[in-house]
Amino acid sequence: MTLNLQLDTLRSAYREGSLTPRELILSLRDKAAALNPDYHLFIHLLSVEELEPYLAALDGRDLDSLPLYGVPFAIKDNIDLAGIPTTAACPAFAYVPQQSATIVEQLLALGAIPLGKTNLDQFATGLNGTRSPYGACPNSVLPEYPSGGSSAGSSLAVALGVASFSLGTDTAGSGRVPAALNNLLGMKATKGLISTAGVVPACRTLDCVTTFTATAREASQLLALTAQLDPRDAYSRSNPLWNDASAFGTPRPFRFGVPRARDLEFFGCTEGPLLFADAIDRLKALGGEAVELDMSPFLEAARLLYEGPWVAERYSVAGELMEQNPQAVLPVIRAVLAKAPAVNGVQTFRAQYRLQALKALCDKALEGLECVVTPTIGRPVTLAELDAEPVLRNSELGYYTNFMNLLDYAAVAVPSGFMGNGLPWGVTLFGRAFTDQYLLSVADAFQRGADAPSPAAVARNDRARLVVCGAHLDGLALNWQLKRRGATLLETTFSSPDYQLYALAGGPPFRPGMVRVKDGGVAIAVEVWELPSSELGSFLTGIPAPLGLGKVQLADGRWESGFICEPYGLEGAVNISHLGGWRAYLKSLG
Repeated sequence: MTLNLQLDTLRSAYREGSLTPRELILSLRDKAAALNPDYHLFIHLLSVEELEPYLAALDGRDLDSLPLYGVPFAIKDNIDLAGIPTTAACPAFAYVPQQSATIVEQLLALGAIPLGKTNLDQFATGLNGTRSPYGACPNSVLPEYPSGGSSAGSSLAVALGVASFSLGTDTAGSGRVPAALNNLLGMKATKGLISTAGVVPACRTLDCVTTFTATAREASQLLALTAQLDPRDAYSRSNPLWNDASAFGTPRPFRFGVPRARDLEFFGCTEGPLLFADAIDRLKALGGEAVELDMSPFLEAARLLYEGPWVAERYSVAGELMEQNPQAVLPVIRAVLAKAPAVNGVQTFRAQYRLQALKALCDKALEGLECVVTPTIGRPVTLAELDAEPVLRNSELGYYTNFMNLLDYAAVAVPSGFMGNGLPWGVTLFGRAFTDQYLLSVADAFQRGADAPSPAAVARNDRARLVVCGAHLDGLALNWQLKRRGATLLETTFSSPDYQLYALAGGPPFRPGMVRVKDGGVAIAVEVWELPSSELGSFLTGIPAPLGLGKVQLADGRWESGFICEPYGLEGAVNISHLGGWRAYLKSLG
């Protein structure tokens, strides 16, 4: 019998007493050992003796005190686990760390149990899963295809049912390509949200630790537990409160970018366009509005990763070994890194200038969009095709993924269907930095479907909505305070019929006060604006008494943040509710 290892299901089994962590972990270890000769998913599968300290640490512990109590996970073998060799798929590079990577320490403290270290493309350089002296990793569904990489074994550990989740890394797509090829959710969070302390760098300035899960909900739970500022990691970043666990929920109607037809590339695959069109239709069914997006600056940025100086960053890790012992590094990796020594400072700065110019264009293109959808890969390639043309075919796998970390975006690879031969296929949702939980919310809705029950909470991102009823209306005296903060007008509508509107004493500028009442209310004309969450605080502190921000109910029943008036401020005010709005009142003054 195949166990459901999803986080909530496993927790319920432990709570009911139908399963114990020891029973589960030892059973999964046996399963992994049986699979390893064919799939080469583990470089080091922990022995029963090596597992015992982790299992013993749960003895006598309360299930409710450990959010990941007894949850089995796998670790890509460029991420340190104390006392176990880290190889980066290069035996000559191997070392035994005395301390685990920060992310591993966090997971162990939460009660999770490591099964072992997983196989990868050597030095995390590759997107296919075949570049390892420990064996190529075949696909979990069709063995004539690769698993995808570089986080090959990590994806297989979840896809083959030996771990609830696994850790990978992602510099150019290593946490997303294998997710697509193995029907998994691959979460590549904003750079720095998950600590990379204790991770062998590929490109230190770009690397991200990723997770593979069956569902977006699980990825959301893991991100919320581990997105913490880490003093061990100089590239660690604080997670804004708009991106915490409470941001995960049901997305409201949203606008999503879709690449122009001329920017899409399926490399001759006839099924890809149909599968992608179906994914777009599913997003529309969730309330999404598709907006055509010029992807050319994104794709130009992607080419910089291997055509530009960033290859020298990879060389900074493996270069010394290559120089001293060339045969220790696989020929295909040596070929990728061969041009790195010739990279000079002038080239590096010129590439950085070009990247910054491209990022300005890309950021501008994302304004007004909640996310963008692309295929995760253009087409799958067979093991035979990779063997014949390893660099070209690997490059094709990264067409939609290479730009993401260079441009500092968050991304989620989501399963979306199957090809005619049964091979999984997926799309990627990406967006601005620190919109991770929002992207996971859209991914969750996408996985569940339009008719499935939705989380009660409303998904949040890096934009805040604001209802205005007076001088901040479009074109009026104080509207500049919104536009100067990058706000955009979303809609003109009405409040619910539960309010009265007063022209307050004083001025200029002359302002209204909107008050919710039990009886005698009317619907008031309002506008809904959206501004960056980072600007909301400065806007709030500038609001003079007796006004403030609270919750305003709109005509369709929604509650949004908006202007409200303290009752004491109505002294000397004139009730103008019968006019239905501030613009009508101004017009009545002649």
